Amino acid sequence: MTIKVAVFDAYGTLFDVAAAARRASREPGGAALAAHWQELAATWRDKQLQYTWLRAITGQHEPFWRVTVDALDYALEAHGLSEQATLRDRLLALYRELDAYPEVPEMLSRLRAGGLPTAILSNGSPEMLLDAVTSAGIGDLLDAVLSVEDVGVYKPDARVYSMVGARFDCTPKEVLFVSSNGWDAAGAAGFGFRTIWVNRAGLPMDRLPDRPAHVLTDLESVPELATAP
Repeated sequence: MTIKVAVFDAYGTLFDVAAAARRASREPGGAALAAHWQELAATWRDKQLQYTWLRAITGQHEPFWRVTVDALDYALEAHGLSEQATLRDRLLALYRELDAYPEVPEMLSRLRAGGLPTAILSNGSPEMLLDAVTSAGIGDLLDAVLSVEDVGVYKPDARVYSMVGARFDCTPKEVLFVSSNGWDAAGAAGFGFRTIWVNRAGLPMDRLPDRPAHVLTDLESVPELATAP
């Protein structure tokens, strides 16, 4: 079936979630972070995802910004940096303006040039997504930015994936969904999307009932897969 819309997860897929810690470690005053910014970034991301799953399971939804702050506080304490208030504030500010991966603007431009609408479907809060999209300068390359806040639950709940069909008047099989999270790509595949897992880190495939149709190491070849039979 012909693909009618290309939809992307935001954090880790279009935007580099490690960028905040990396940039903070290189700034004046970042010495405390310089030696292990990668470890802090990984803990921050792991807890951020874990908290979304736990909140979805327990029905205790909070906006993604709250989850992001809580995850950072955990990560700072875990790495002995909980007393660094200035660093905490800077990391949170930088998270609102994460770097997009280098191939993102051209890849989105190629999809749009081929007549395919593009969208974000993200756990992110609307204001967070607006900041990230604006900072990356890709707003004019997106037809929609969809946030889970409209349904009040996090991925991989089916109510999140159903937002795409409601917005673009299409069936699941007419959606190409791209995520850097293996569990997200699997969840979307189970919903009926044609999915791509962007496996930048070379991780093993998640042992889940559904699997992505394609696995890539970056986003460059997404336009070709979007038009493949």
